[in-house]
Amino acid sequence: MKNIVFFTGSGISKESGIQTFRDAGEGLWENFSIEEVCTHEAILYNRKKVIDFYNMMRGQLLTKQPNPAHLAIAELEKRTDLNVQVITQNVDDLHERAESTHITHLHGELMKLRSSNNDCAWVSQNEIPNLFEDGYKQRYEDKHPDGSLLRPYIVFFGEAVPEMEPAIELARQADVFMVIGTSLAVYPAASLLMYVRENVPIYCVDPGLPELGPYARRVTHIRKPASIGVPEVVKMFV
Repeated sequence: MKNIVFFTGSGISKESGIQTFRDAGEGLWENFSIEEVCTHEAILYNRKKVIDFYNMMRGQLLTKQPNPAHLAIAELEKRTDLNVQVITQNVDDLHERAESTHITHLHGELMKLRSSNNDCAWVSQNEIPNLFEDGYKQRYEDKHPDGSLLRPYIVFFGEAVPEMEPAIELARQADVFMVIGTSLAVYPAASLLMYVRENVPIYCVDPGLPELGPYARRVTHIRKPASIGVPEVVKMFV
């Protein structure tokens, strides 16, 4: 069975209307400081602001839908002769809503909350009824069953990436590796290309110029938006 691995970034979700973090002039970090909303220190000393930020992001996410790129990846998974895996830097749930089922989230998941003491102890809305008010708002003082305050299930800057090792293993096993909508500027996630075997084809769907570095000679670069380029690439396997 051939292993097809998709490595997706903010570019795939941008086409669903989700604001990216780094786009010049319109990225989230243009309006919010990383230090104030995306660090371990921030959740300790400015808890309300951090929770308000992620509540805002969840509220926006609920108004968005998967686009043709998400749907094409999910449709490819239905092929019984292919093992389709998604490694994503995105914290949204658009791959899940498109009905992909094999998804590794490197940077966390917006629609989950976790223990403040254990980075793998997350809780879902199924485990704690009314986990989110109005379907998206975390309450400031809610606690995990272990007694610690709940926090967003997000890998903050400076924290370890718990899913990095499973993602590396998927990259090593890939027979085809597809990079979709990521600048390849965020580490350690961008280092996944190091683990793709030398003879494995790599495709990159991005209208811009990702930082391909020494891998450029191996990459087939499709300079199109994800919603157009991904369905085209997927057709090669249909």
